[in-house]
Amino acid sequence: MARPGSKYVFLYALADPNFSSGWLRDGDAGKLMALTAYGKAGLPDADEQALIDSVFPRENIHSLCKDELQSSPYHNIGVTHPKFTNLAKRFSDAIFDAFHVFAKKNLTKGFPLLIAGGCGLNCEWNRRWIESNLFSDVFIPPCTNDTGSAIGTAVDAMRHFTGNAKLKWNVYSGQPFLLDEFDPTGLEVYPLDYEQVASALLHEKIIGWVQGNCEIGPLALGHRSILAAPFSKTTRERLNRIKNREEFRPIAPVCLEHDVALHFDFPRVSPYMLIFQRVLDMRLKAVTHVDGTARAQTVSQNENPRLFQLLTSFKAKSGAGVLCNTSLNFNGTGFINRATDLLTYARTAGLDGFVVNDAFYLLNAKSGAGRSS
Repeated sequence: MARPGSKYVFLYALADPNFSSGWLRDGDAGKLMALTAYGKAGLPDADEQALIDSVFPRENIHSLCKDELQSSPYHNIGVTHPKFTNLAKRFSDAIFDAFHVFAKKNLTKGFPLLIAGGCGLNCEWNRRWIESNLFSDVFIPPCTNDTGSAIGTAVDAMRHFTGNAKLKWNVYSGQPFLLDEFDPTGLEVYPLDYEQVASALLHEKIIGWVQGNCEIGPLALGHRSILAAPFSKTTRERLNRIKNREEFRPIAPVCLEHDVALHFDFPRVSPYMLIFQRVLDMRLKAVTHVDGTARAQTVSQNENPRLFQLLTSFKAKSGAGVLCNTSLNFNGTGFINRATDLLTYARTAGLDGFVVNDAFYLLNAKSGAGRSS
């Protein structure tokens, strides 16, 4: 199948009355992945199958004008309409099944599977590949989408010129944080104390978390994160308002690696937050999606010692080494990498405070914090 990811994104555009024409929006893939959880699995009905039959054979979905499907019952139906969420689930399953049938027939030697490309961000498909038992292992790098293209190009050039294609890398190899001068008015500043931050989180404070260099890839993995306690649905709602995201979007958890089996049904190391797990711990309401799943990141002391220590301190106070973890960025932009930008974001979006390396900054009400609460 040509361009399965583009076909997946196109489905959201087809149903969205706010999309008329132009290039497909990459961000819609994550929204559709969230919406599939609202749909019912099963064989496609006649309308669903007709759409699948129309879209799947297309070589270049970017050349397909949305209005060519104006007669479709899904055209501008609205992305949260139950008829569309059922289609989203069955359309998604049909894409995976097309590849699974091919793999089962042709990839029979039990080699490990490396997933590259934007479809590697589909956490449901990733889990299904692992559970297929067709491969000795499945690896999805944290920069599986286009953000990894520069690394791949560099490795290819290195192989060409040196004959060596091995590269040492770390997920926290992005840009350093610039601690430029900012106005401290309205800030209380403390040396970083993990128990103090854990207490603030337990008291429903929402905290920006900045450590060292930022992550490579599109997902926040504990160096440019927004953290919160995982226990309340209202926390998820507030986080989505802070992030300016649709209310149907889930919030991902970050969890102590050695505790993952206590909270989730898939006790596999997942340092890059790329696999769905079913939530076992009913306390974790803020990170449990409508279908009972979550996209957890696991953290070890070796991989991220500071986040590991914070989770350990939070566990000592709350009984669960789990936090909400979403990306620290202005809507539609990359990670925040400058102190003045971080302070602006905290004040305008409604963070209660932020940590930068060894310092903990709390905003008081007069500074603008809590506007999204």
